[in-house]
Amino acid sequence: MNESTTFKALVVRELENGSFFRSIEQKRIDELPAGEVLIKNKYAGLNYKDALSASGHKGISRNYPHTPGVDACGLVDSSESSDFSKGDEVIVTGNDLGMNTSGGFQEYIRVPSGWVVPKPAHLSSKEAMVYGTAGFTAALSLYKMEKMGQTPEMGPILVTGATGGVGSMAIGILAKAGYEVIASTGKKDADAHLKKLGASRIVDRSFANDESGKPLLRSQWAGAIDTVGGNTLATCVKGCQRKGSIASCGLVGNHELNMTVYPFLLNGVNILGVDSAETDMKLREQIWHRLSKEWKVSDLISFGSFISLDGIIDQMDLILEGKTKGRVVVEF
Repeated sequence: MNESTTFKALVVRELENGSFFRSIEQKRIDELPAGEVLIKNKYAGLNYKDALSASGHKGISRNYPHTPGVDACGLVDSSESSDFSKGDEVIVTGNDLGMNTSGGFQEYIRVPSGWVVPKPAHLSSKEAMVYGTAGFTAALSLYKMEKMGQTPEMGPILVTGATGGVGSMAIGILAKAGYEVIASTGKKDADAHLKKLGASRIVDRSFANDESGKPLLRSQWAGAIDTVGGNTLATCVKGCQRKGSIASCGLVGNHELNMTVYPFLLNGVNILGVDSAETDMKLREQIWHRLSKEWKVSDLISFGSFISLDGIIDQMDLILEGKTKGRVVVEF
């Protein structure tokens, strides 16, 4: 690949007045960061974190101009690593991709070989990006819960923010793994979507937002995957049965947590932090393998909305407003 070759990319620029401007521009290969593996993208998934990066959130991305996108999937174009050859189908999610390293919303990325996962044989590139970081995070949440003893026999799992990327994928993965799922959402028109994913019961988000001030609640679920944070996370913990686990993997609602220690001391509830970006490669490959086999969501492609790179700017505003449903995937 000629280093002067040009390609399309989303570029976010910081203006002199402190605002941020997004546009689709032409970039050159030699503008990409250093790395052993050059990948021609086929798909890239949209995440809440990407929209924050594209809005100038300095806690996500410090330096601009910048191309966001924490997910990418495509074909190796060239490799300086013996682990990969031209034409290999690969996945890159997490690490620093799309944060302070030029990310997936462009036709090419260049990354360290240690970030690259060979695509499992039983998963297409398109399916891999319907999962993306959202599906990987949901699967990692269940993996951690089961490591702490969670089983389907213990009872239902509550999923908050159920129509979001992580929430949607969590429902599908949990259902595939044999769990009964309670889906919590504020969207009135989401029942068909959530039932198709495998939700056994659909509740309004107020169900998981206790405002009584009580330190403990009557147990209504055996565990939870929470994408909201704040009082919703506190409710998940307070209303969990004995020995259950709560996976905390998002903060679309609030980053603060105000509660007592009673659920931990009296009920032995576990709260598990899920940081998918820094997952080591051995576990990362194991999670992707499970997503391609026993945890593979049925009719996975149908839960993705596929757009061109030109459409990503509008979708970023929608995800920040909580108006997306399922997974939004850029198709190159």
